[in-house]
Amino acid sequence: MDEEYDVIVLGTGLKECILSGLLSVDGLKVLHMDKNDYYGGESSSLNLIQLWKRFRGNDQPPEELGTSKEYNVDMIPKFAMANGTLVRVLIHTDVTKYLNFKAVDGSFVYNKGKIYKVSATDVEALKSPLMGLFEKHRARKFFLYVQDFEETDPKTHEGMDLNKITAKEFIAKYELEDDTIDFIGHALALCTDDNYLAQPAMDFIKRVKLYAESLARFQAGSPYIYPLYGLGELPQAFARLSAVYGGTYMLNKPQCKVEFDEGGKVVGVTSEGETAKCKKVVCDPSYLPDKVQKVGKVARAICIMSHPIPNTNDSHSAQVILPQKQLGRKSDMYLFCCSYSHNVAPKGKYIAFVSTEAETDDPESELKPGVDILGAVDEIFYETYDRFVPSHDSAADNCFISKSYDSTTHFESTVMDVLDMYSKITGKVIDLSVDLSAASATAEE
Repeated sequence: MDEEYDVIVLGTGLKECILSGLLSVDGLKVLHMDKNDYYGGESSSLNLIQLWKRFRGNDQPPEELGTSKEYNVDMIPKFAMANGTLVRVLIHTDVTKYLNFKAVDGSFVYNKGKIYKVSATDVEALKSPLMGLFEKHRARKFFLYVQDFEETDPKTHEGMDLNKITAKEFIAKYELEDDTIDFIGHALALCTDDNYLAQPAMDFIKRVKLYAESLARFQAGSPYIYPLYGLGELPQAFARLSAVYGGTYMLNKPQCKVEFDEGGKVVGVTSEGETAKCKKVVCDPSYLPDKVQKVGKVARAICIMSHPIPNTNDSHSAQVILPQKQLGRKSDMYLFCCSYSHNVAPKGKYIAFVSTEAETDDPESELKPGVDILGAVDEIFYETYDRFVPSHDSAADNCFISKSYDSTTHFESTVMDVLDMYSKITGKVIDLSVDLSAASATAEE
């Protein structure tokens, strides 16, 4: 432990492991420690016995649920967009060789009490029962614009300065109805609230285009992919990457204490009486609680079921987004479902999550609209966790703290935090212009 490192990473959550991998590939000397004896931190995967210990306080799950080791229940379940930032990072670092992805069956949106398939192309818009005849044609024009749009080709912008006009002004050109705007903004652009309407249109259009291109990528029913055996594979894959490039890993290191000099700059980390010196520290909020502030709370339900989510075309894996407006809320609600087809449960079993940014102190009644959509459940667990963000100046103390995971069921916001941290740590922007065909995913059999 007496060596000096460029960076010490504390915690093996997904964000910390991605950063550890990226920094190791950059040639930095990295020590990665975790106070737990398992990988994953908040974003770990639990088997059935571990799930019971955490939520029921015993290790006796009912026998009819099947064998414990066949379950890989992700504590922070998120799908990856097929052409999204996470996949680009996986290809950039060559971590794809450690993982097997499989396409996700379905992407749905909740509207006026019903579930609809999300349409993302001009062809799908014409088939969608979500819209009337005239609205379909208006939506088709919108999708054609997005499909032809190229950020670097002003001809495709049709004379609009998309960095100046807002998303609301851009959408007004197509005279779309509120319900259509709702599903495009929340289920395609994946905006978590309606603030995007007042932002420049450029980001909104790029988000919708990413969805459409990801959808076309594997010709599946959704733009999402997910690793076989769940997300617990991801932190471990980045840990292997870091090790290949000379990174050192130490699990089960209690009381990792970050040490500072008189000027408040980090100088090392002490555990079990030994101090490892370093220039910078990367960690999750639990390691430096006095340098973060609480900004919210996530409420969620974890369910084990014996059937897919009703009205999702028997999808073995699916996301359903319930836009805030549809529920009279300030933030969206998300349904995530995965099953034995991704090897996260025994045959015939499904794992479903309902999550949202908590607006009350009663998760059970707050999550009811989402839980009701699931139908009969074999088991259900409720929990809330606080969300923290850094409240200090990382340039002053050289500590780089990740934000807590949000309630979304996709990875885009998570990876943006990682890339932002990477830039602050290294002073450079990572180049993610990669050959996307280097990552593959099998479609549903």
